[in-house]
Amino acid sequence: MTPAPRETDGTSEPDRVDALARAAARGDRVALEDLLGVVRPRILAVCRGVLPHGPDAEDACQEAMLSVATKVGSWHGRGRFTTWLHVVALNSARSTYRRLKRQAVAADPAEGGRLDRPDPRTTSVIAGTRLDLLEAMETIGEGHPQFVEPLVLRDVYGLAYGEIADALGLPLGTVKAQVHHGRQLARPLLRDDV
Repeated sequence: MTPAPRETDGTSEPDRVDALARAAARGDRVALEDLLGVVRPRILAVCRGVLPHGPDAEDACQEAMLSVATKVGSWHGRGRFTTWLHVVALNSARSTYRRLKRQAVAADPAEGGRLDRPDPRTTSVIAGTRLDLLEAMETIGEGHPQFVEPLVLRDVYGLAYGEIADALGLPLGTVKAQVHHGRQLARPLLRDDV
């Protein structure tokens, strides 16, 4: 059973978030602070859904919060602010993952090198699955970057095609085609051939 939207002064939580985002986009600093406080848990949840290591998810959340603060004006009011926010948080998590991947290149053990941090794949089956998915998205992104965001938003976060179209500013048919083609590319990368 899903809880009903929380009412605040007669408005639903999504309406309140949209109103705060509109005011923040117009330069209202108090609205921006309120908005960031309200959306932080949502951003962190998205980042935790992608990054298995808690501090990494926190870093991505902070990066996303900064993006929201500096780019709130780029939300044009099409669709819900939370859909736009989801894309920002997802991009931040993917960016953090890419940075961590570059930093976690194993040193040559023959030269006395070691990894500074444990491989998250060895700590959790879920983490390994998430990392496999991120690696597949990185591979797809190299040749077909336009397929990655729609695919992750649809198949990982379960957004409706219409919400994705609104968030990305694309026609509905284009989003459906991109998800379809992204799935075709992802399928062989995620098969377990063990």
